Amino acid sequence: MPATDFAALTAGIKACRICRDDPRYGPPLPNEPNPVCVVSATARIAICGQAPGIRVHNTGLPFNDPSGDRLRDWLGVDRALFYDPDKFAIVPMGFCFPGYDSHGSDLPPRRECREIWHDRVFRSMPQLELILTIGQYAQAYHLRERRRRSMTETVQNWQDYFTAKSGPAILPLPHPSWRNNVWLKKNPWFADNVLPALREKVKNLIS
Repeated sequence: MPATDFAALTAGIKACRICRDDPRYGPPLPNEPNPVCVVSATARIAICGQAPGIRVHNTGLPFNDPSGDRLRDWLGVDRALFYDPDKFAIVPMGFCFPGYDSHGSDLPPRRECREIWHDRVFRSMPQLELILTIGQYAQAYHLRERRRRSMTETVQNWQDYFTAKSGPAILPLPHPSWRNNVWLKKNPWFADNVLPALREKVKNLIS
């Protein structure tokens, strides 16, 4: 993609107000949009999660929370490397904080982001060699019909996607939130088998 087109894409994402001004699904975004997305012309790794939480919304910095600390530990990188756009693209399924449901939990990512932006974003980054899909929404988009019946089954079969013969490797991950502490304890194979392979792949791609 020419540099001018790439700049126009990133500027368009930053200026997007569709979910507030002309929503396609449900009520308007309940807060001022603050799209958080790092598109890169050089990064070989893309981190694809769900949607920013309120702390990320307020700071504009993706994974700027304890979940991000755990994710960086999984990757084996420090904050400086993690936030280097030459090394990592960060493309959540929803670019803006979606607000809270009646129970005080974050709402799902807005569907508008996927429909309007995601295909364009990933066409603009043909250099990607590894896509990390964090949680069910990212896995549904990137794995499509290859996704298994549950997140656990999808992650258990990680080698089916990680050793792709064409296109970038895809690695499904659980969300690094503290809410998944029980899952991590019940599934020690994740730390024993998946994380070493992830760290080795990341090391090779950013060196």
